[in-house]
Amino acid sequence: MKINIYYGGRGMMDDPTLFVINKIQEVLQELNVAVDRYNLYELKNSITTLPQTLKDVDGVVLATTVEWYGIGGYMQQFLDACWLYGDKEKISGIYMSPIVMSTTYGEREAKLNLRVAWEILGGLPCSGICGYISDTALLEMNDDYIRVIEKKAENMYRTINQKVASFPASNQAVKQKVAVSKNFDLTPQETEQLSQYASDDDYVQRQKEDLQELASMFRGMMKDKDSDGEIQFIQDFEQHFKPQPGFSGKYKFIIEGIRNPLMIHVEGGSLQCAYQDTPKADVEIQLKEDTLNNIIAGYMTFQRAFMSGEMTMKGDFRILRTLDQIFVFTNSR
Repeated sequence: MKINIYYGGRGMMDDPTLFVINKIQEVLQELNVAVDRYNLYELKNSITTLPQTLKDVDGVVLATTVEWYGIGGYMQQFLDACWLYGDKEKISGIYMSPIVMSTTYGEREAKLNLRVAWEILGGLPCSGICGYISDTALLEMNDDYIRVIEKKAENMYRTINQKVASFPASNQAVKQKVAVSKNFDLTPQETEQLSQYASDDDYVQRQKEDLQELASMFRGMMKDKDSDGEIQFIQDFEQHFKPQPGFSGKYKFIIEGIRNPLMIHVEGGSLQCAYQDTPKADVEIQLKEDTLNNIIAGYMTFQRAFMSGEMTMKGDFRILRTLDQIFVFTNSR
């Protein structure tokens, strides 16, 4: 038989949980149980790889200390790693005994949280220990407390050795129906490798840098694409410009999908086109890029686009009507 002990406290000398798990470890070893212990505070940079250590165990002890509220961050990280990277099929056959000692209020709730978390992971419950100890010396000098700890360790051994059955828990049923984690169809070997990558700070940093480089590259490609489209629209207006003697007007085209407005200034036979945000314009036009492409292709006129609602405007309607006279697009594509 093999049992792993996962300690989620901070390793302080006066932590009562340390005394309890030391005594449990002694009893289990006297019963010829192979015991491996993992102090999570010493392994905080590799907690995501610890679900791999559950492969060949029959039972686990999840031990933590309530110092102010809850089971503590290290234990929560370990349970998160079991949920994300653990082999649920293997966990379903592992018994778990929760050990929670408190120097403040909340040991019963923390013990229940550990039990519920393990059941949601699919594991099997086992009796545990919880208690409020304000001074570790009182625990060490009390023979009755020590006998309780030893008896709990023996009961845990019997439960695991005899594979005692337990009734299904409702939280397991809820997990199967509404709390199912995302399935990425990964094999246990791939999941193990993923957990190793997640705990490798250098690998994670390299991935972040690669993603940033890719994002910069795609932004540059999109910028180049936008620039090509903007140049094309300017060329279209310049190539189809039909000057009207004595006409003067400024148009501001706000085109959906293009960052800056297209400003067109007509002064007799002179035409200026540029993408810039100039507040002063005789006519402000809003339309989609597809609508403008259809107008340039000669499929519709500015007047028809306005009447159909595909283009909106505000400003001088007389200057708007002149658009179809100074820019003549007739089957130009």
